[in-house]
Amino acid sequence: MRRKTPVTKTIEPEPANQKSANTLPEDLVRLKPFMGMRPGVYLAVLYSLVLLLILFFVLLYPGIANPGSMVVFSSEPAGAALRVDGVYAGSSPCRVFVPKGARVMEVVLPGFGSERVECEIPGRLFASKLFPRRYELNIKLNTNDPIAALALSAAEYAQWSFGGEPTASWQVPLSLSEGVYRIGASAVGTGAGGIIAASARFAVTRAALRDLLRAKTLAGSGGLSPSPLGLARSASEIAAYLSANPNSAAWLAETLPADSAAVLVSSAWYQKQLAVSADLAVAEALSPPPGETTANAPPSDQVRIGGLLFVGISGGSLVQGDPFPRHLPVDPFMICSTDVPVSAYADFLEANPRWHSNQREALEQQGLATDDYLADFGNVAGGIGRQGAGLGAVSWYAAQAYCQWLSGRLPESLSGWEVRLPAEAEWEFAVKSVQQWGRSGGVFFPDGIWEWCADPYSPLPFLDAPEEAIAAVGSPQRLLRGGSRMNAAGSTGPGTRAFLPSETCSPFVMFRPVIARKATDR
Repeated sequence: MRRKTPVTKTIEPEPANQKSANTLPEDLVRLKPFMGMRPGVYLAVLYSLVLLLILFFVLLYPGIANPGSMVVFSSEPAGAALRVDGVYAGSSPCRVFVPKGARVMEVVLPGFGSERVECEIPGRLFASKLFPRRYELNIKLNTNDPIAALALSAAEYAQWSFGGEPTASWQVPLSLSEGVYRIGASAVGTGAGGIIAASARFAVTRAALRDLLRAKTLAGSGGLSPSPLGLARSASEIAAYLSANPNSAAWLAETLPADSAAVLVSSAWYQKQLAVSADLAVAEALSPPPGETTANAPPSDQVRIGGLLFVGISGGSLVQGDPFPRHLPVDPFMICSTDVPVSAYADFLEANPRWHSNQREALEQQGLATDDYLADFGNVAGGIGRQGAGLGAVSWYAAQAYCQWLSGRLPESLSGWEVRLPAEAEWEFAVKSVQQWGRSGGVFFPDGIWEWCADPYSPLPFLDAPEEAIAAVGSPQRLLRGGSRMNAAGSTGPGTRAFLPSETCSPFVMFRPVIARKATDR
């Protein structure tokens, strides 16, 4: 059988100069002349116009539409606010674009004299967006009262202390130390030292403690960068301050990080302060019941003014605070036997109509009350709600106004005395004394009620500071003592502290005045 030989076909390649029958012809686009111009000419003109338009909007249009200069603002001290025609523009140091024309620049810094500059701001036509015209504004601010200026910075520091520890998204400014830097050499002295000591009463966070230490260090060097000798002097003064304040161990134990606090609590210094505090607790001397003769007694056992009964409290000593108590002397005073009732407050409203409930909106606009002011008072003009015990929903400002009005009704026998809200120590001293009397004194402190006190609230009241510095720094909150029926049973007592803004009106907050000797007559 014969095998077939396979047949191989050879395909010749197509010559390069010949097109395949399947190849499509190319589409050729030819531009036609326009207005007698060849395409190469009018395309060049078109591209040039587009380029010129871009250059116009980049180089010329910004200077035509929004002419002006970049104001480079700096001040000494730094941190001053710049207002352009009455509108806040930034704080120094900063760069601010200001439109061309006659402008009024005002530089302000709390506690310092403001500076006003009338100037003509120039403009630049060409490349103003890329290379704006610069206008230098350098201002030096002065103050006639550097300690008052520092007190303003300390007040801001106190406000920030209620915000808690800063986070990655929320930071706290160095208000106190910046205030020390601003007053420079005036920070060296007892005046600034008193303000810093009063500020320490708000150092309840690690951020606040860092700012406090920075402020103290800057104060020792007159607001400048401290030298090694200045650092040593500041460290010595800090150690002396801690030794002079027996309760500073409790403060640091609460404020420092956990590992540092553990070392502190185990230290001999901390344990020594505990022992001193234990000995101090037995030194309390409360007031005896009215009628018992004492050398440190008020002018009268009882006096009735404006429908209120005031009961005499003899002077003595109070041990306040836990776990590190402090010993406080208390001068004699007289305290209202109850919270101010509706009927007594109605008499005040008749004599002072600006505090009437129908003026609530005006009082709210002035920051003297909230919209709950006298919410449950009733129609005083119609005689409704004039009976009953304590009056709630009264702001601290309203309570103060009532006390000032009642001071004008004191008899001549109480010349040199005044009606005011009780100090924190007076309130606690009265409560402990009344508890010791039983029911014989005629003073009633109801459960479940907070009461306004005169003091600005500070978280660390046991840290010593001059009274005038404490008053200068103030506080964004006012002190409350007592307790509310909204609190858990057993969670409040004579030593319980709370706070609210002065304008707050709450049905759980009442007030009782005291009659005390004026500070100028002590």
